[in-house]
Amino acid sequence: MSGDSYYFGKTVNMHGGTRNTGMVNHGSEPAAAQPADPALAEAVRELTALLRELRQNVSPLTAQSIDDSLPAISADPGAGRPEERHRALMAVAGIAATAGAIGQPVLDAVRAVLELLAV
Repeated sequence: MSGDSYYFGKTVNMHGGTRNTGMVNHGSEPAAAQPADPALAEAVRELTALLRELRQNVSPLTAQSIDDSLPAISADPGAGRPEERHRALMAVAGIAATAGAIGQPVLDAVRAVLELLAV
């Protein structure tokens, strides 16, 4: 096993020589990040607006829970991990469910975002 070599990513080996410049890349570059789905972006905007309204009608401790969840709720595919976003959506859905009638629009908006995320 002492002769086994494992290479990950781009590797450059130079054996002697002078004026060695440049590097030949055989392979593809990483895929570019996909832009956010416009429907998802709109649903997230609506949800965050509704959460800001709901926040005004709940206790300070519950408002802090909403504030803690907001950064993870994003339409950007590169923003945070999917499980963090899902956890944040479930947290605000729980808050909305306990808020009664004033929380129903938030609950509907969370459901719409989850459907767009296909979760």
